[in-house]
Amino acid sequence: MAVFVRQIGIDLGTMNVLVYVRGRGIVLQEPSLVAVSPIDNKIVALGEEAKAMLGRTPENIQVMRPMRDGVIADYMVTEAMLRYFIQKVCGRFQMSVGVKPEIAISVPVGVTTVESRAVHDAAIAAGGRIAHLIPEPLAAAMGAGLPVHTPTGNMVIDIGGGTAEAAVISVNGIVVSSSVRVAGLKIDEAITNYIRKKYNLMIGEQTAEDIKIQIGSALPLEEDTQMEVRGRDQVAGLPRTIRISAGEISDAISEPLAAVAGVTRAVLEKTPPELAADIIDRGMVLTGGGALLRNLDRYLTRETGVPCYPAENPIACVAIGAGRAVEQLELVRKSMVQV
Repeated sequence: MAVFVRQIGIDLGTMNVLVYVRGRGIVLQEPSLVAVSPIDNKIVALGEEAKAMLGRTPENIQVMRPMRDGVIADYMVTEAMLRYFIQKVCGRFQMSVGVKPEIAISVPVGVTTVESRAVHDAAIAAGGRIAHLIPEPLAAAMGAGLPVHTPTGNMVIDIGGGTAEAAVISVNGIVVSSSVRVAGLKIDEAITNYIRKKYNLMIGEQTAEDIKIQIGSALPLEEDTQMEVRGRDQVAGLPRTIRISAGEISDAISEPLAAVAGVTRAVLEKTPPELAADIIDRGMVLTGGGALLRNLDRYLTRETGVPCYPAENPIACVAIGAGRAVEQLELVRKSMVQV
């Protein structure tokens, strides 16, 4: 007898798509990238396959991110990408017999009605029976295991690929929140610009991300490590290799990090006193891929004076929280984004 997937939680991110299945946990994590042929608008590859092509394709293939700043930039491509991932999780047989899953899908706080409607419609068109939209910080807090159902202050800072969001959550709802469209991609961009200006070297998106992962740090490291970076010389137009230090990268990414600290401070300033007291006691929780940046917790503690620590599995928090939301729908229904 076939076991059908009935309920799924999706983190539809700018950088990655994660899918949580009730009873099974995270079953899929792939880059939100699609390779398209511009001539006939045909999809050539999705997810990991498309990532392998990033920056390496001929003119007749274009690798794109259909999500920008956490919202849909290209509706048709996003729908095709979602359909591919939902089918991968549920299996062709389940979809062919018309047993559609109930979906909870994350959206950034402060999205417009048009943006949230686009996400809802794409989820339904991609094969969902019902689609619930859950604000990302609430999903992140639930996925991090915070006691969001209690009347206490829980603060979460979710740093994804396109947006950084900070929110205070109490009694299954968001009390105060703020977001800024500065996150992982802007940090990569800052690294690319720094290397171009200082060394006259052009590097690709993938190389910038590798630098961030290997030697990136929000605060200068005790031991200043170095790595080799290969790119194209802007003047000579030929390939060239340079050595870059972790200290230089800390300087390069200081501006986007200041924006993240700013949004965190803005939320703390608007938090009611009773909840602020809870946050000082319990600290702030970091989620999202950006939480993996070295010393980011120490940087935010220094900037705000409030203890900060990363969640256990920061990348998966939003998808796990979306999955838990669909399991406990009655508790969080009032906090869902209405379309």
